[in-house]
Amino acid sequence: MTSIKIKFRTSSVNTKEGTLFYQVIHEREVRQINTNYRLFPTEWNKRLAQIRLSSFSEPRQVYLSELKDKVEEDTSRLGSIISHLERSTKAYTSDKIVDLFLSSSNNKGFVSFTKNLMRQLKLIGKGRTSETYTTVLNSFIRFHGEEDIPLKDIDSGLITKYEVFLKTKGLSQNSTSFYMRNLRAIYNRAVEKGLTTQQNPFKHVYTGIDKTVKRAISMTNIRQIKDMDLTSFPTMDYARDMFMFSFYTRGMSFVDMAFLKKKNLQNGTLSYRRQKTNQQLFIKWEKPMQEILKKYDTRGTSYLLPIIKDTNKNVRLQYKNAAHLINKKLKQLGEKLEIPAPLTMYVARHSWASIAKSKNIPISVISEGMGHDSENTTRIYLASLDTSVVDKANKLILKSL
Repeated sequence: MTSIKIKFRTSSVNTKEGTLFYQVIHEREVRQINTNYRLFPTEWNKRLAQIRLSSFSEPRQVYLSELKDKVEEDTSRLGSIISHLERSTKAYTSDKIVDLFLSSSNNKGFVSFTKNLMRQLKLIGKGRTSETYTTVLNSFIRFHGEEDIPLKDIDSGLITKYEVFLKTKGLSQNSTSFYMRNLRAIYNRAVEKGLTTQQNPFKHVYTGIDKTVKRAISMTNIRQIKDMDLTSFPTMDYARDMFMFSFYTRGMSFVDMAFLKKKNLQNGTLSYRRQKTNQQLFIKWEKPMQEILKKYDTRGTSYLLPIIKDTNKNVRLQYKNAAHLINKKLKQLGEKLEIPAPLTMYVARHSWASIAKSKNIPISVISEGMGHDSENTTRIYLASLDTSVVDKANKLILKSL
């Protein structure tokens, strides 16, 4: 019978932190594993042998939560070591358990490090970064498998193979670069913490951002979407309404739409802060916007639009699920109407900018309307939206040959 106990050793100085250690007991043989996990006596529950998390300041709670995660990770790894030794049917000692634990600690895995990093990011309010890293980690696990990999084994050869794996899945260069950039950010955090030495494993893969052709559709297409009878297709009708609402509100991004509150609409003006730039925008409330609002019952929630419907559930997950559903239905709608570009919520934003430009609306006005932080951003945004003027100039030149 083997048991693991978590113990707390107080400091000889009352005002200083004590340390945690693990007690490994096998066949009455007791061994200790010391840690550098430090905490005060008031932060340790002796009866339950666990870290207290309540009644402390937020920074201290974050620190204690990290320690708690580390302890759970350590005890889980000790449990796995013991299970492996038990299955081998060979005799083993407490010293063997300790040796295996310490050697595995020295080769801390990339997967376990990333999971711990994601937990820390959530605790400090960086949920979106944590979600991004979750997506990247899941992709890497699909490539490498569930078994953890030592950080020292993250080298150029492995990363190059991962890039090839992504390309065989049909991902574009910008998409593979997305995974590589975020994987590199995770790896660099491990280097900063001294968990591995910098081997520059990303030097032979693409981590840039290619300029992509912006997708915008014409006013004729917008009218087709608006006027199409979708009575028999309620989910597609809902997706169309969200698309049109974005267009009506100067290309409002879907994340800003999702988190609009009813209090944002007052005295005929819709006001909100862009999540991306924190810039405050004001939009005059128009009849087409109200017509969409009237179609949906949102009495049970504080949100303006029927995107986040249950405040007792994870609102971020509801937003993501709605975005997935709406874009899927918009794609189907675009195919029905034979619109050349794949239809997504983002197309509404690009289209508003493109149509505004075609009507000779000044860049400064378009910039303000879209909530860009500078006119230069708007110029970059519009640069490849409409090449018709250049095309006409080229045609005149070719005719003169």
